[in-house]
Amino acid sequence: MRFDNGRQSDNVEDRRGARRPMRVGRGKIGVGTIVLALVAMYFGVDPSVVLNTGLGGGGMPVEAPAGAPPANDAEARFVSMVLADTETTWHALFQQAGGHYVEPKLVLFTGATRTACGLGQAAMGPFYCPGDQKVYIDLAFYDELRTRFRAPGDFAQAYVIAHEVGHHVQNLLGISGKVQEARQRLSEAEGNQLSVRLELQADCFSGVWAHHADRARQVLEAGDVDEALGAAAAIGDDRLQKQAQGYAVPDSFTHGSSAQRVRWFKRGLETGALKSCDTFATNAL
Repeated sequence: MRFDNGRQSDNVEDRRGARRPMRVGRGKIGVGTIVLALVAMYFGVDPSVVLNTGLGGGGMPVEAPAGAPPANDAEARFVSMVLADTETTWHALFQQAGGHYVEPKLVLFTGATRTACGLGQAAMGPFYCPGDQKVYIDLAFYDELRTRFRAPGDFAQAYVIAHEVGHHVQNLLGISGKVQEARQRLSEAEGNQLSVRLELQADCFSGVWAHHADRARQVLEAGDVDEALGAAAAIGDDRLQKQAQGYAVPDSFTHGSSAQRVRWFKRGLETGALKSCDTFATNAL
């Protein structure tokens, strides 16, 4: 990727190196509770429900305050520039539609950190919390993306940030809230289907960002799109389940298959139009 102006976002919180969040007062987080929370997140359940239950209420997390990433941290600087570029794009798109874009915060952390959605764990991968409108990422995930998922490249990394920012856009548009309300009335399998549509739309929104970023600022270089498509395919539910257990269970999908994730990212990239990302109005995902 090419960021000629090098602008970095002011919305990055660096919590790396902070004390791991602990609870004071009543309640402790056990290993079993964390495992259950990870399973819950994989199947589309809000992990805070499990974590808050395991904590037994009471107490507040203790963690060192966040600061800005050091100037010589190339990986953090790149993430900050990607976030800045998403801000530029989404401000313009919201303004064109007569709306106002509220910028999310991006939190860098190591291992675990407190969030408005419960205790955030690096094992969850990058995630967005609508409760505090923040994107969370442990940068060690990028090492896993390169090695375990075999999806290297700077645009693969940018896609990850853009996808989570896509969830923020969904939150601002009220889409996430409607999906959450609907899921409470549905069976687990039906709720998973809604979760898949939500995730695929975030993939499409990340493609919309890439479309406009390249059109306005020529940020893409040769091979970048292939990197993003490789990352999207690598984290499809079918591929992850086959790696973990040797077979896929479509009814348990919460993010979509590799083919679906690639298809919706490409749709956003090719059209640059939010209306083309309506994953809830089609039977052909």
